[in-house]
Amino acid sequence: MELKELAEHLYQEVIARTEGDSSLEGPDDAFTEIMVEYLTEANEADGAELSYSKRPGRRNAPAYKINAWHLYGEGGACLDLFVTLYKPSPKTQAIAKAEVSEHFTLARSFLQQALHAFGGRLDQLEESAPPFEAAQAIHGGGEGLDTVRIFLLTNAVAKASKEPDLEIEGITVRHFLWDLEKLLRIRTSGRDRAVVELDLVGDYGGAIPCLAHEDGTNEYTSYLAYLPAPVLAEIYGDHGPRLLEKNVRSYLQARGKVNRGIQQTLKESPHRFLAYNNGISATAEHVELTKAKDGTTKLERIRDFQIVNGGQTTASIYHALKREKTDIGNVTVQVKLTVVKDAAKTAEFVPLISLYANSQNKINTADFSANDVFHQKLEALSRTIWAPAIDGMSRPTHWYYERARGSYLDDRARAGTPAKQKAWEVENPLKQKFTKTDIAKYEHTWDQRPDLVSRGAEKNFIEWTISRQKMGETEPNQTQFQNLIAKAILFRRTEKLVSTLDLGGYRANVVTYSLARLSRETSHRLDLNLVWKEQRIRQPLERIIETIARAAHSYLVNGAIGKNVTEWAKKDDCWEGFRELEIALPGLSSILAEADDVLQPQPTDDPGHKSSAESGGDVTAQIQRIKPALWVGLSSWGRESGLLQAWQITLCQNFSRKLERGKKPSVAESEAVLDMLTMARSKGFEG
Repeated sequence: MELKELAEHLYQEVIARTEGDSSLEGPDDAFTEIMVEYLTEANEADGAELSYSKRPGRRNAPAYKINAWHLYGEGGACLDLFVTLYKPSPKTQAIAKAEVSEHFTLARSFLQQALHAFGGRLDQLEESAPPFEAAQAIHGGGEGLDTVRIFLLTNAVAKASKEPDLEIEGITVRHFLWDLEKLLRIRTSGRDRAVVELDLVGDYGGAIPCLAHEDGTNEYTSYLAYLPAPVLAEIYGDHGPRLLEKNVRSYLQARGKVNRGIQQTLKESPHRFLAYNNGISATAEHVELTKAKDGTTKLERIRDFQIVNGGQTTASIYHALKREKTDIGNVTVQVKLTVVKDAAKTAEFVPLISLYANSQNKINTADFSANDVFHQKLEALSRTIWAPAIDGMSRPTHWYYERARGSYLDDRARAGTPAKQKAWEVENPLKQKFTKTDIAKYEHTWDQRPDLVSRGAEKNFIEWTISRQKMGETEPNQTQFQNLIAKAILFRRTEKLVSTLDLGGYRANVVTYSLARLSRETSHRLDLNLVWKEQRIRQPLERIIETIARAAHSYLVNGAIGKNVTEWAKKDDCWEGFRELEIALPGLSSILAEADDVLQPQPTDDPGHKSSAESGGDVTAQIQRIKPALWVGLSSWGRESGLLQAWQITLCQNFSRKLERGKKPSVAESEAVLDMLTMARSKGFEG
């Protein structure tokens, strides 16, 4: 691929995204969103909240600009700020060093002003104003903030320049330039991330003694070393999330009681840390060694260093040093470093090391990438299933699943001549492209877990993968693919509807909460097949979504009670409150009736066959013969066994409460729980 092809593709994707999403603040927002996705996929970042804000310089108030932000790390110790320099052109352009420096300065200015609450005027900002949440997070966490990474994102080519790292009020500020050339290098190098190279001699105080062991097949070599904890903390501070290979542990490190145990050991018994802790497992592409006079082997340099197990240990040590000011000078960490000699086998080794290495938390899945069978099958379905034409003049199209970042562009190029590429684009519209994190977002929303969706694309993807594998789901079929696309249509249309309501911020949270509530209100029985066939949603459903969205926005903002709204949306308590909130939905019955008609079996010649209306009395009679406590037991069994999804567990609980309060459940709800009970009994439920 050439630079001009990538420039053209980015330009077209920005146009498609801007036209398809009226909430984006023009092409700058669209380009920022695209670049953040690339960086997240490349493990350079962990997502971000769009927050375009720009102000010219005024008296006693210097200019500033940011486009997105993300607070992460233990207790919010690290902050990413993104500032965009977008050139609206399909051609490659150059930017001068002065422009690069200017944009880094604008981002630093925002940081400085946010640390001081904009001169005490932070409370005067509207809560829905783009910079408010970013400024609130920075100001509120200012004392614990120790590292800020500023990313300059541009679709131009920057002349060689190096923005020096510096300190602002005791906070280390690092600068990262991502231009067109750097993006192209990652895409064409066969890697999905930048390589971490460690010079232990030049940067980290000297070579590290180690023991080497060949596996006997010349496939890999393992090295066992003992790394001083301050060195490990310094390495983490320099490279951050880039060190953590993309597996479950990279994102779920802070869960559970283990983290508190690590902190306690570091504070109270640092000399016992090596005995108590399992250390870290890492991989590398190549190492440079030296032989000391005493015969010992030492590690001097490590290329492509990746921690595949032990991210919790690493982050906790960094947190203890930077946030808690703990003395870790006498703490040592065990490191097992595996160097795979055949680079082609690295992708096979890494997830298996992550799975089998001794760890503080049990892992029940080996591969959290898009390379497992499920995603491969889904990709194949997306290339063969044609979506219905939306009118008599249009032609069928594909919904293109981009399993690997950049495959859309690669497949288009392989089509051949410019005319053939154009024809390929007509059959595979850019606006119908979707990714693995999109899938997780759609499915988790419909499974009534908006709190998880609100935690960010990658975290939500991993939680969804865990849930899917617990359910034993392997390969999707055509019906599941079509239902997924129906959910995508529903989600994307809801994004547009929420944007037109002009609610004033938090659109991403409002969308997922609204559709999760819709899923609950319809008992998961909306006719997705109809959405697939028409490739749209009908107006009565749109009006219901708008009603729920207004209630969702009001609930999220008012329920936060002084807290950060996006953080509040990540809490299970937030969803628990919203799903019980009274919302009048007068048009819901007509939607349910239409959905139920479609979902019922087609009429047959069987004289014993009954329609839904005819069987309603039978269903009611069946429910009356079952004690409400059974539904509580079924929900507990489903949670413990992992064989019921979140929405099913919630449905059981709500069904039981409705019966206990003397309320009459609908036929749709009754049929849904009876089907669930039949399935559960076939899998061992004894209720």
